Order: sequence, then C-alpha cells, then structure tokens
Amino acid sequence: MDLTTPYAFGKTVDMPFAEAQLKVREELAKEGFGVLTEVDMSRKFAEKLQKEFRDYVIFGACNPAIAYEAMSGEINLGILLPCNVVIYTRDDGKTAVMFMDPIARFSSIGNPELEEFGIQATQKLERVLDAL
Repeated sequence: MDLTTPYAFGKTVDMPFAEAQLKVREELAKEGFGVLTEVDMSRKFAEKLQKEFRDYVIFGACNPAIAYEAMSGEINLGILLPCNVVIYTRDDGKTAVMFMDPIARFSSIGNPELEEFGIQATQKLERVLDAL
C-alpha cells in the first residue's frame, strides 16, 4: 500500500516491525546513508508521559556526500538535516515505512542549485523503498 503525503512517501511492508528496522538500515547503507539518530517514540511516551503507543521509531539518516555538497553551497542547510525515516506498526498490525521528502524540504529554500541535492537524495530513498 502506497502511503504518500505532501511531505513524505512510503509504503506498507510485508515484514514485522523489528525486521523492517534492520532491512531499512541495510538498504540505507547501500545508498550511502548512515543512521545518525534513533528515537523510539513508544519508549519515550512511556517514560515521559506514562502512555502506551504503537511501535514507532524515527531514524535520522544522512548521506554525508550529499550533505557535504549541499552545505558547502548553503551553510544553514543543516537545519533541514538529517532525512527522517519513520517505521511504525499500523492499526491493522502491518508495518509502515515512511521517508521525509527531500525535494519538498529543499525546494523551500528557493535555490535551484540546492534542489538538485533534494532530487538526488529522493532518488536514493526511493530505491531504498523499492528494495523493501
């Protein structure tokens, strides 16, 4: 199932939550991305609010080569990094994988040269999604 929004793209994958996390990491690495941060939102909500929440993790993924080139042309671009990847258990028990849309993020800058970096990042993330 395709899960597209104005700011993200993704799909439902046919694998359990834990397996999806491993597979996403593996496929991100193949495209030159590393996971810089990982936030387990269900754990945070339990710790901070004593509330239960579905399995939900946010990866902050970065492709150093693209980030370096983009930040060399626009030093403040770091505010828009890293690329967030969300993996969660849907209401029906299936697993969803969502990627923030770099084109949507980079196009807000108004610099056509930087939009190319958004396109490159999006193409790589789309290949990750296709491999899931």
